[in-house]
Amino acid sequence: MSDHQPIGALEATVVPRFAGLGTFARIPAIDAVPDYDIAVLGVPFDGGTSYRPGARFGPMGVRQASRHLRPRFHVELDAAPLERVQVVDAGDVPCTPYSIDDAVQQIEGFAREVVGDRDRRLVTIGGDHTVALPMLRAARDKYGPIALIHFDAHLDTWDTYFKSPITHGTVFRRAFEEGLLAEEKSIHVGIRGPIYDRLDLVDDASFGFRVIRAGDLDTLGIDGAVDAVRRRVGDAPVYLSIDIDVLDPAFAPGTGTPEMGGLSSRELLHLLRRLDGLNLVGADVVETAPAYDHAEITCVAAATVAFDLITLMSKTEMRA
Repeated sequence: MSDHQPIGALEATVVPRFAGLGTFARIPAIDAVPDYDIAVLGVPFDGGTSYRPGARFGPMGVRQASRHLRPRFHVELDAAPLERVQVVDAGDVPCTPYSIDDAVQQIEGFAREVVGDRDRRLVTIGGDHTVALPMLRAARDKYGPIALIHFDAHLDTWDTYFKSPITHGTVFRRAFEEGLLAEEKSIHVGIRGPIYDRLDLVDDASFGFRVIRAGDLDTLGIDGAVDAVRRRVGDAPVYLSIDIDVLDPAFAPGTGTPEMGGLSSRELLHLLRRLDGLNLVGADVVETAPAYDHAEITCVAAATVAFDLITLMSKTEMRA
């Protein structure tokens, strides 16, 4: 934890929420504080998208929607994260929109620079799901093999798209092949999208993933799903990756590959908040595409989820 008294967000009773800083939830920018514990990092890259582009504008849209948050206190998690740890907005990674390989290297390098040699943690706002791979690479070097909790409509463990090995639908196959993931510790939640072949499921299982499909919540319930996730990851360092399309399009229309039959906003928040106490070392919220959004529905959802992730991390820091 930072040795300095944390500087929180602008006070909404003094500066209205629609005014002031353009940072996430109007927290300080990274260069406004001497040190920090958690950084919000935007990654405006969608070069790995296979259907509707536009997630490159996700960080901008989520930051705008985050003005709606009241980040001083989280009621359900009973925590005041900005009073316990220093949270900053690290801005956006200046990555190329033209080369996936170059962009992934730039994202990884920028993430390493922001984290440095301390136990700083990142909450990444994408961008498409490609951005999870460089984040996992950076986390693996700091914490060892990672347990992955992956909320998504899709498995994202396919091999290639149009001969490209790194896309938003292949990142976790690459993560497995590179040894980034702890053995038999990873799990998908909310899966329901169509697949290309039954072999996709066989391959995914061979990579050590367990799957909780969206429909499984109807029988497992929130309690059963949370219990399965907790037993799966144990006390390993955890990276939590959330594709906003895990939500049904009714709750998140602004995304690149929407699928019917997804989680409700309430279900997702209940699941996340019941993961309190895990060793959360990194996280992302990806695939928000504001051009397809309506009345900031998706952007508000992504901003709320990002604040939950910050709060969960702050409570981990408190016990460290």
